[in-house]
Amino acid sequence: MSASATGVGSLPGGDAREAAKTVTGSFEEFPYLPELPARGPGADMIGRSLGLLVDMYAHVEPSGWRISDRPGRDTRRSRSWLGEDLDALEEFTQGYEGKLKIQAVGPWTLAAALELHGGEAMLQDAGACRDLAGSLAEGLREHLADVRKRIPGAEVVLQFDEPSLTAVLLGRVRSASGYRTYRAVDRQVVEGTLRDLFAVTDSVAGAEVIVHSCAPEVPFGLLRRAGATGVSFDFSLLTEREDDAIGEAVEGGAKLFAGVVPGTDGPLSDPAGSVMGVRKLWRRLGLAPGTLAESVVVTPSCGLAGASPAYARAVQAHCVRAARSLADNPE
Repeated sequence: MSASATGVGSLPGGDAREAAKTVTGSFEEFPYLPELPARGPGADMIGRSLGLLVDMYAHVEPSGWRISDRPGRDTRRSRSWLGEDLDALEEFTQGYEGKLKIQAVGPWTLAAALELHGGEAMLQDAGACRDLAGSLAEGLREHLADVRKRIPGAEVVLQFDEPSLTAVLLGRVRSASGYRTYRAVDRQVVEGTLRDLFAVTDSVAGAEVIVHSCAPEVPFGLLRRAGATGVSFDFSLLTEREDDAIGEAVEGGAKLFAGVVPGTDGPLSDPAGSVMGVRKLWRRLGLAPGTLAESVVVTPSCGLAGASPAYARAVQAHCVRAARSLADNPE
């Protein structure tokens, strides 16, 4: 079995057709829907996901995204760009059959980023967080149905971006003033919200669900219990403290989307060198080398929005070669 590779989400530039062409050309077996935040508010990770919400709206303030009573220009722009990106992806995936990844920001990172009318984060209001997760689930049902209609042969993998999840669990999200932090959200509440959301998207759309975070201390165990079938992370931030949780995840059938290639411009090592750490991890955990190719997907360490276009193209090709190296020489 060959190991696979895919991207995380964002790319530099603002041309949807060029981005779709690059992604489908680089990742012939596991393309993804690119995000182009350089276009401005609404094309960014948070704004794009807020545009998916049903009966909940947001607009841009100097401090960031804030809840609105009705859809405005920012919501319309967000939806328009997403439509443009889907049109481009559809054009370059005619007749495609296989895995296809789409991304949305998860409920806890959204709640940490979205401001209530008074300027504080939605995170401090438990009822508002529940409403947000429900609205997101509804919006994702529609979004997944649209993707399936456009690319009928796709096996959709839905990635929830949750870079703030660890901060939410540990009470590290800063308040509007910046002088204090919001209280940590109970782990059971966090896990329950994610479980409900994953179950909705899985039952309605049959989508495989993975969670991405390029922050340290990814809660592997919690995400697995909530029903994630894979975890995407920055491999360079792993410590041996996570070994047990990773070993359990792999033995439980979870996929590791290992971010082993730097997301910002710099020299690239040889492809085999990029996945050397993954091989070492496998040896340390006492896992069979033969399971590497089926358990690991090679990715950049995070989104590529901050990279140059040439580097972004090089990184994606490098990920594919690194995955091949992992499959050919697991030991």
